[in-house]
Amino acid sequence: HLEHAEHAAHAAHEGNSFITTVSMTIAILAVIAATVGSMETLATGSAIAEKNAAVLKQSQASDQWAFYQAKSLKKNMFEIAAAQATAAGGKPEEFEKTAKRYDGETEEIKKKAEELEHERDEKLTEGDHFEHRHHILTIAVTIIHVAIAIATVAIITKGQKWPWYASIVLAIIGMGVAAKAYIG
Repeated sequence: HLEHAEHAAHAAHEGNSFITTVSMTIAILAVIAATVGSMETLATGSAIAEKNAAVLKQSQASDQWAFYQAKSLKKNMFEIAAAQATAAGGKPEEFEKTAKRYDGETEEIKKKAEELEHERDEKLTEGDHFEHRHHILTIAVTIIHVAIAIATVAIITKGQKWPWYASIVLAIIGMGVAAKAYIG
């Protein structure tokens, strides 16, 4: 950008109004490119943050599933103990009561694990959305950079208009692509 700005500054001193217009176009396109580049950076940061949050949710869900399995094993052991007590002619009531308590606890734990997995999936979807936006903005800012370079050709060629027109068309395309990142 600095080289393009330097060309524009030299051209502005020549006093040619078209060259001055091209120089202003380059300056405006540089601001637009910087803005789109910043939006690209924000999308990247958001994608990373959402993906990290998804990893955390997965870890929390895994912890809940491990807890669920531990409680399920305990419940099964008390059910076996109740069956053994019944077979031996003993009193299985205390074992059955404890098994039922674990059964209720496992349902709550399972529900929490499933909720965490749902939250994980939402975070992954959001991360994918931001990642897609990042890719579109990368294309947009590249097109705008190319527009800046082509506008500079109008200055280097001492006022030929076709490069400036081409840069305007490319800049409009680049801005349209950037807008698509937020619309589509």
